[in-house]
Amino acid sequence: MALEQDAAWKAVRRFFLIVIVLSLALLFALWRTDNQRLERFRYAIVDEIVPSTNFLLRPVTIAYQMIADFNSYTKLYSQNQDIKRELQKMTGWKEAALQLEQKNAQLSILNKLKLNSTINWITGQVVADSGSPFNQSALLNIGSREGVKDGSAAMGGLGLVGRVSGVGEKICRVILLTDVSSSIPVLIQKTGQSGLVIGDNSFNPKLSFLESSRAVSAGMRVVTSGQGGVLPPNLLVGRISEDSTGTLRVILAADLKELNYLRVLVKIDKNNLTSPGGLIVN
Repeated sequence: MALEQDAAWKAVRRFFLIVIVLSLALLFALWRTDNQRLERFRYAIVDEIVPSTNFLLRPVTIAYQMIADFNSYTKLYSQNQDIKRELQKMTGWKEAALQLEQKNAQLSILNKLKLNSTINWITGQVVADSGSPFNQSALLNIGSREGVKDGSAAMGGLGLVGRVSGVGEKICRVILLTDVSSSIPVLIQKTGQSGLVIGDNSFNPKLSFLESSRAVSAGMRVVTSGQGGVLPPNLLVGRISEDSTGTLRVILAADLKELNYLRVLVKIDKNNLTSPGGLIVN
C-alpha cells in the first residue's frame, strides 16, 4: 500500500513538473515572438496581472522603509553622542571662563589697592597614592622645610583636591575630598548657604547640613567658606549634582583620576619690624 502511494505521488510530481516546464516554455515563446497580435495580448496580460500583484511588494516596501528609518536613527544617535561630548567639553570651558571673569572683575576694582599678601603656594609632585578604596590620599615630595603645615589646602587643576594631614621634613600626605574622613565647610555661591562636603569614598562626595536643600539646584558652584580658619575662603570645590537616590553631591572641579602635581597653599608669617635694620640679615 505504501509503495503504491509513493508511486502515485511520484507520478503527480512528475506531471506537475512537466506542466510547469511546458508553461514556462510557452510563456517564453509567447514573450519572445515578434507579432503585433501577440504584442497586444502581452500588454493585456501585464495590465491585468501587475496591478493585482502590488500587494506582494508591500512587505518589501515596508522592509525598505524600516531599514531607512533605522539608518536615520543610528545617524541621529551618533550625532547626539557627539553633541554630548561637545557639551562636556563646553562645561569645562565655561567653568574656566567664569573663573577668569571673576578674576578680571576683581583685578579691575583692585587697581589702586595695596595688596597684603599672606598666602603663597608650593607645587609638589605626587609620588604615591593610597591604592586602597578605604583610604584615599596622596603623598607629595614637599614637606615642612618648604613651609607646608597640617591643614594646608591642596589644589589640583581648577579646584580643591584635599587638605594636608601629616607633614614630614621632605614629604607630606594629602587627604582627598573623597576620603571618608574628609569633611570641609563650604558655601553655595549663588544662595550663600553654608554646608559640609563629606567624603564617602565615592568620586562625588556628599553635600550635607544645608539650611534648606530646596533652595539649591544642580549646577550651582560650591566654594570653601573659610569657617574654622583651616582653609582659605572662596576656593573652588565643584558643582552640585543629584544622584539617583536624591542625595545632593558635588562634582569636583579637580580631576582626581589624573593627579601628577598639586599646589599646596601656605600662609606667609608676618614679622613685625621693631627697628630700621630689621630686614637686614646678619
